[in-house]
Amino acid sequence: MLSDAKTRSIIIQCALAAAVAAFAALLVSTTFANLRARGIPIGFDFLMMPSRIVISEAILTYKSRDPYYWAIATGLANTVFVSAVVIVFSSALGLVVGITRLSSNPLAAGTCRVWVEVARNSPPIVLLIFLYSLWWKVLPPVGEALNPLPGVYASMRGFVVPAVSMDVATAGLLVIALALALAAAGWAAARRGWLPPLTAPAILAVGIAGLWLADAKFSVDWPTFTGSNFKGGKDLTPELTTILIGLTIYTTGFVAEIVRGGVLSVGRGQWDAGHSLGLPRGKILRLIIIPQMLRVIVPPLNSQYINVVKNSTLAIAVGYPDFLAVMNTIISKSSHSIEGVFIILGVYLALNLSLSSAANWYNRRIASWSAEL
Repeated sequence: MLSDAKTRSIIIQCALAAAVAAFAALLVSTTFANLRARGIPIGFDFLMMPSRIVISEAILTYKSRDPYYWAIATGLANTVFVSAVVIVFSSALGLVVGITRLSSNPLAAGTCRVWVEVARNSPPIVLLIFLYSLWWKVLPPVGEALNPLPGVYASMRGFVVPAVSMDVATAGLLVIALALALAAAGWAAARRGWLPPLTAPAILAVGIAGLWLADAKFSVDWPTFTGSNFKGGKDLTPELTTILIGLTIYTTGFVAEIVRGGVLSVGRGQWDAGHSLGLPRGKILRLIIIPQMLRVIVPPLNSQYINVVKNSTLAIAVGYPDFLAVMNTIISKSSHSIEGVFIILGVYLALNLSLSSAANWYNRRIASWSAEL
């Protein structure tokens, strides 16, 4: 009897899967036939054609005569850059803000609470438009640019910062060194559950020493004001700066609440045990509380990191050419809307699945580390 029920279940599932596949095949074939009948091109051959589109800002080197696939790669690099920067800074700020919310100092705790409440209850696009509108009202003209740090200037045209240039060999060495450092840091974090505070400076020191021993060639181009504008350095436009600051402020509010919940999830007895050993509050947090809260906060943090990638599409509101903005231009210029939508869905799916896989891997390592204790 059980065997018959199992057989019927398998047959029903196979029939449903076949029906869905047949419907999808019919939909695709009908769509292609209608497109061909109307003379609308279909296929991905257009990716090799010159794009003839302009991308105002690009992390990669891009020219309008480059093919469509390189324009797509350029937009993707912009999105990955923005997402990575926002994730790093919002994680660091969220850790500080979340812990400070539990402070006994009412001013510090209240300030962080205001940050969290404003960020969590404000639409991100409104925040971006508000920040973007401040550039020409708050910051001075380029001739009166602010100089908050050596080599850093801020004006209504954006920020100008020192630029580091290096040859291909040095760049390759740097990429290899960073990959090895990140792999070692990930292994250490998975084994210990938390990295000691001197890990980042140690990794940086080892990288600098390695480049020095390899006789790496690089130079720093400092910006200087000549005539009516700055010469040299790297320009950070208001569009790029707005999307970075706006998404960081917005995401920090959510990360801070996740961190606060993670700290509160650790029993009060852990604090008492640390105090009984004579440890200060900072060491109790770093050595006892944070390692235990990681298992709690990693899954919701993964969701926030995925939201950062999706929220990066709001860059189109302030004119920054992210992946979605570039794809919209390509679709309107090439008339390959169906292929463009498939590319958009595939790229964002790949990015989010990669983030999710990395977070799940780290969560499993943290769980195994905790089980060993």
